[in-house]
Amino acid sequence: MANPTVKVGNTVLGSGRPKIAVPITGKTQEDILSQAADIKAAQPDVVEWRIDFFDGVLDADRLAETGKALHDAIGDLALLTTFRTKGEGGELVLDDAGYFQVCENVVAGDFTDALDVERYHEESAVKGIIEKAHAQKVVIIMSNHDFDKTPAEDDIVGRLTSMVEYGADVAKMAVMPNSVQDVITLLEATHRASLSLSKPIITMSMGDLGKVSRIAGEVFGSSLSFGTVGAASAPGQVALDHLKV
Repeated sequence: MANPTVKVGNTVLGSGRPKIAVPITGKTQEDILSQAADIKAAQPDVVEWRIDFFDGVLDADRLAETGKALHDAIGDLALLTTFRTKGEGGELVLDDAGYFQVCENVVAGDFTDALDVERYHEESAVKGIIEKAHAQKVVIIMSNHDFDKTPAEDDIVGRLTSMVEYGADVAKMAVMPNSVQDVITLLEATHRASLSLSKPIITMSMGDLGKVSRIAGEVFGSSLSFGTVGAASAPGQVALDHLKV
């Protein structure tokens, strides 16, 4: 059976080697475009704009203006836009109403190829933003992050499965290992989910202990790894040049 695939911009997730995304974490438009120039030169597959770092994230006009400038700057590279909430490792505290308003502003701004939506918010709000994004041909990467521990294998598979059931185009799970066995648990869950789900998945075990998961996705079924050109946005990210080897 062929692996499920999803096209994000000009990049196909789930086909061939795992693709590589690099985060942009600039606070100002100037910083963001400067980072974009360096990242474009390094030629990843996907640029992830972490808008929770952006000082204009709550201003819809500034968000759209900077998003369009970024999209132009990275050219043919796919753009994933992510607001990571504080509870899942992000920079800014927002209540649910604020979070979904930012997500709606991203979709309405018409600059991104994909939008990250966190799974564990109110169900109708999550499904509502998925519907709005799909109406604008924006791919949904649904995510969940556990910075304290690695859940049981069945729990990881269950969370990824629920994301696909909600309507995600790609399901993403990041966990923190406290032992080698935790890393193995994540990899085994990844393999199981990749065989059973109808959408591509992205998984990673964070920190130094979990680095192997960021380079072994091709073996276990993860379709994307997050690397760095400059600043990292999560613990354990590997430099882009090393991931490309």
